Amino acid sequence: MDSQLSTPVVFLIFNRPDTTKTVFEAIRQAKPKILLIIADGPRHDRVNDAEKCVATRSIIEGVDWECNLLKNYSDINLGCKLRVSSGLDWVFDQVESAIILEDDCLPNPTFFRFCSELLNQYADDKRIMVISGNNFQFGRRRTENSYYFSAFTHCWGWATWRRAWQHYDIDMKLWSTVRDNGWLRDILHSKYAVRYWEYIFQSVFDDLINSWAYRWLFACWMQGGLTILPNVNLVSNIGFNNEATHTKNVDSLANIPTETITFPLLHPQFVIRDTQSDDFTQRIVFRFGILSRFKKRLKRIINRFYKNNSQ
Repeated sequence: MDSQLSTPVVFLIFNRPDTTKTVFEAIRQAKPKILLIIADGPRHDRVNDAEKCVATRSIIEGVDWECNLLKNYSDINLGCKLRVSSGLDWVFDQVESAIILEDDCLPNPTFFRFCSELLNQYADDKRIMVISGNNFQFGRRRTENSYYFSAFTHCWGWATWRRAWQHYDIDMKLWSTVRDNGWLRDILHSKYAVRYWEYIFQSVFDDLINSWAYRWLFACWMQGGLTILPNVNLVSNIGFNNEATHTKNVDSLANIPTETITFPLLHPQFVIRDTQSDDFTQRIVFRFGILSRFKKRLKRIINRFYKNNSQ
């Protein structure tokens, strides 16, 4: 990309200099005029964490293009929930819209233009809350359009506006009302999906999952918000390994190749959620096998917690 990217880019980093360097190089090729860095601090109980955080942050000093570089670095470890949410609060105090990448989300070069054009296209359309670079359809597509509308806010490379992020609620205050009155049944199309997301949201609400992303999904659902998903995959998650916070086990979503999206974009003629694609995503991405493994891991965490506090 020869010209500079006018849309602000947010880069979330922590303690992974290897993947951070790779993703930073992709950002460097896009040359954003505004680059906002959010960094979490080291964990006090992890050997070499402080050293890794310093090494990761040093990569950012490689900015060698004309750029307004803004940094929001934490001296202490806040964890995924607090660091990302507080960081994005800071971002949208600075800018109206932004493209957001984490340190293990490697974008195709056309991802930046895709997000930038659609941020402009839907800037005032409150039905749209997220633009994502992810496609988990594995070649399946319903139309020849460049993208479709989904209920799922896939966040391995995404973009949004201040007007949408203002609805983010870290406390999920509406969850009890939604749960007790069965409102998830009005959003989802199967008892299985309702059970799945009831379990996830309740675990997040109880702080058993340290996640900002599920809270963001819930906030978007509470607004009836839609996500734009490309009909080809534009971002690959290269971070599935033991160094990851959540993606330790390699599965079908790891290292999905990216494709180049064609311009000019072919826009849908209507704004309707593609439930066929979403149902496939529910079956493949948000499935019982993953939930079963998560429940076992959660049970071990709870047992360890009570064991440590009883000594």
